[in-house]
Amino acid sequence: MRDFLTSGQPVRVIWRRWTPIKADVVRGRTVTSYPGVATDLRHSGANWIDQEVVVDGNPDRQPQPDDLPAFCTKLVAPLKAARS
Repeated sequence: MRDFLTSGQPVRVIWRRWTPIKADVVRGRTVTSYPGVATDLRHSGANWIDQEVVVDGNPDRQPQPDDLPAFCTKLVAPLKAARS
């Protein structure tokens, strides 16, 4: 899993708390999530902020269902760029 998440390919995560934490890919990164996960992320070495979407390398994640439109915009951007 860690190899996949650090492959350099665009990776977007609709939050599943433990996958990026167990893969040790949040340490030193600025991330967002549902507020209830903030403590787990901080204990894993992440800099947690309350924002719709955070792009700090891979993976990108969205915190709450209301933030899904902003997340989808970020999801599609690298795919559109690759087709150009």
